[in-house]
Amino acid sequence: MSTQPSTDRPDAPSATSDGFVRGLSQFIGGPLGSHATRPDARPNRFWTASRFVLALTCLVLALSWVQKSPCMSGDWQKNVQYTRFCYTDVLALYYAEGLNDGQVPYVDHQVEYPVVTGYFMGALGLPVHWYGTQKDPSINQGTWFYNTNALILSLLAVATAAIILALRRKRPWDAAIFALSPILLVTATVNWDFLAIGLAAIGLYLWVRRQPAWAGVFLGLGAAAKLWPLFILGPLLVLALRSGRIRPFVSAALGTVITWAIVNFPVWFWYHEAWLRFFRLNSTRPVDWGTLWYVGRYLDGKWKSGGAGDQGPFQWLADHIPTLNALTYALFGLACVFLVALGLLAPKPPRVAQMAFLVVAFFLIFSKVWSQQYVLWLLPLIVLARPKWGAIIAWSVAEIGYFTAFYAELIGAGGKSVIPEGTFVLASSLRLITVAVLCGLVIREIWRPELDPVRQTYGTDPDAGLLEGPDAGWVQRLRWSLGYVKPSMAEVPLPPAPDVVKV
Repeated sequence: MSTQPSTDRPDAPSATSDGFVRGLSQFIGGPLGSHATRPDARPNRFWTASRFVLALTCLVLALSWVQKSPCMSGDWQKNVQYTRFCYTDVLALYYAEGLNDGQVPYVDHQVEYPVVTGYFMGALGLPVHWYGTQKDPSINQGTWFYNTNALILSLLAVATAAIILALRRKRPWDAAIFALSPILLVTATVNWDFLAIGLAAIGLYLWVRRQPAWAGVFLGLGAAAKLWPLFILGPLLVLALRSGRIRPFVSAALGTVITWAIVNFPVWFWYHEAWLRFFRLNSTRPVDWGTLWYVGRYLDGKWKSGGAGDQGPFQWLADHIPTLNALTYALFGLACVFLVALGLLAPKPPRVAQMAFLVVAFFLIFSKVWSQQYVLWLLPLIVLARPKWGAIIAWSVAEIGYFTAFYAELIGAGGKSVIPEGTFVLASSLRLITVAVLCGLVIREIWRPELDPVRQTYGTDPDAGLLEGPDAGWVQRLRWSLGYVKPSMAEVPLPPAPDVVKV
């Protein structure tokens, strides 16, 4: 008999929190029974839930490598990179960024990525170029570069799965949503996004371990690889205000900003124009494939010709990028204001993962650029925020539909139409809608915390770190004044006792 307290036993999704899995379990005999022998009751068992999930992650990443194998030679004749769905920026940019010629990122070539990604590219690409020119000219440098990157990015993906497991010890099967995701299969090595994801995951783990300064260091490194980990500071600020514990947030924020500044400084100081390329490129980029603005422009074209004097609002914005930039920033800013209000007025403090998912999702929904691999930003966050299989599977299907339609559209861009433009717009719309639905479901569980599966297991936010605890007094008064909660009888001053008149 196990000596582990029942409250510490891993949650069985088929028995409690996940209706979708509970329904599917009927095909194999129904949910786990109260007298069933559980793996956690046998400490000598090798295949624990955590090890099984990590093995599944490795398997899916190996299949991802196989899925990308038709593109590894770099011989992309007849659009093979699109017809086989195996395109990867990692291989393409080995040549486009001059690494095949031994050019040092930022020094000899203005790399279009933030500095940690550029450092990473150079740290792997320059040794491959040296070996291919000095030691063994017969090797395919592009293949070696891709495989080296794929190995390290896959290790970061496994580390991300391990961190999800560490953050959800009572719910290890939540991490299987990440491990088995078709999103992971097709996009894991399209770009260097797992560099930022892995660093941000380490930062979140350190936050939970109550080391906010070190958490900030890794969030800063992640933000210097891709900008989005910086957004996690927003939810931490809201929750710090709600709890009245500002010091942990300040430590994390200072760690983030100082780390970001330190790793950016060499390029900013000595190669300033190269450092500015990332920011200038993002400010001048046109409307990207599959975004809200792309869909709107297509719909405008159904009623407007697009010519001078006959343009719809989305068509006009597509021709006036500075105005579009300002609008996207304004909409994202309004979404952040909404999240602040939600975070302060919800019945219970929202969980860190819920708020982090929402802020990143809102950024993508309103952005003019939504590259196919950006979906990886949302995957670990939604697993931590709302680990329910049904809605995530629907979203994953929509993402894979978009992935397929996007490659068909790229083939058509070369002059050979594969699918109607309306089909691609439909796939883009379904992606947008499913992400918006996930946001709505997370917001509902913030406003109705009794529906939150993670709270059902833990009773509180397992990711709160040093922000765990009751609301600050000013938050309680704010919520009382707005009518969101009534003060308890213990907090209401009693009226003075009436005078006693003796007869």
